[in-house]
Amino acid sequence: MVTLAEALTLEHREIDRGIEEFVEALDRGAVEPAPLLGSIEALRRHIYLEEAFLFPPVRQAGLMMPVMVMLREHGELWRQMDAVTDLVDGAGADSSAIESKCRELLAMLDQHNMKEEPIIYPHADADLPTESSAELRAFLEAGSTPDGWVCEGAR
Repeated sequence: MVTLAEALTLEHREIDRGIEEFVEALDRGAVEPAPLLGSIEALRRHIYLEEAFLFPPVRQAGLMMPVMVMLREHGELWRQMDAVTDLVDGAGADSSAIESKCRELLAMLDQHNMKEEPIIYPHADADLPTESSAELRAFLEAGSTPDGWVCEGAR
């Protein structure tokens, strides 16, 4: 069985891959938003699962400051996702502007994930109570973001 840390890290890679596919298509002159929009939806879901299921018990285990940093960065990522989707949805949007915003989003994700994966994720397997671990695992398998939900850092 894959650990929670491994499952969460895998989601990071899948999210990055969709954004990268979109940028690669742009480089070929094609605007194919499906991989990008899928990744943005997956990232919003991923942020929800962290804030709803992972961060509360990790914070109680003593990682208050790292969780606060992650929450702040989630807000920054959320606003960047909004900026990207606004550009993609806009009529006649400049593909170079979209590409630039996507590359900024990828850079932000890289910086965020570099901290989150080694600092927060090991605690998903070590510190979550059995019930919290089961809830997180169930959400990873079949959960979806509640309609209208916005991360703490973007409220």
